[in-house]
Amino acid sequence: MLDIVARDVRWEVVGLLDPDPGLRGTEVLGVPVLGDDDLLPELMSNGVSHAFVGLGSAGDGTPRRRLYELALSHGLRLVDAIHPSAVVSPSAFLGPAVTIMAEAVVNAAARLGANVIVNTGAVVEHDCLLGDHVHVATAAALGGDVEVGEGAHVGLGASVREGVRIGAGAVVAAGAVVVADVPEGAVVAGVPARPLERSAR
Repeated sequence: MLDIVARDVRWEVVGLLDPDPGLRGTEVLGVPVLGDDDLLPELMSNGVSHAFVGLGSAGDGTPRRRLYELALSHGLRLVDAIHPSAVVSPSAFLGPAVTIMAEAVVNAAARLGANVIVNTGAVVEHDCLLGDHVHVATAAALGGDVEVGEGAHVGLGASVREGVRIGAGAVVAAGAVVVADVPEGAVVAGVPARPLERSAR
């Protein structure tokens, strides 16, 4: 994410925030870690007006969603991050603060909600509908007219057949092949994908 934003001439990345106090004073790709989220008011008083969420998700998008909502609550404007090698159809609709990584494809008439990640090499085919805070992981592929509910996660290298519906908060495990609808909050894995018991957090 930082690599994409830093190469965009519209933005000057002045710093990163992280809750780990051990990271304060370190750098990521030459950008300093300034402190934690408590610095937001001070940064804004010094003229910072935009932000990006650099945290992904691995089955639980809640922390990423929290950061997105925190930034909005402070009045920050969240930026899109689209890698120059990504292919995005002119007829696709992109909601605010989307992240589309290198070599990803978003095809005709696809609709992406707010704070969506389409990771490296992932494919979102024509007429797909992705709700807010969805993460399509690296090399995953969604066939045409797939619907992915808010906060769902489609894992590394997973494949989803055309026309399938994945419910809000569901998790599709890495490498799964989804050929039938996935209920809200379910976890599915395997070929073909079948439900798993969700462990208590």
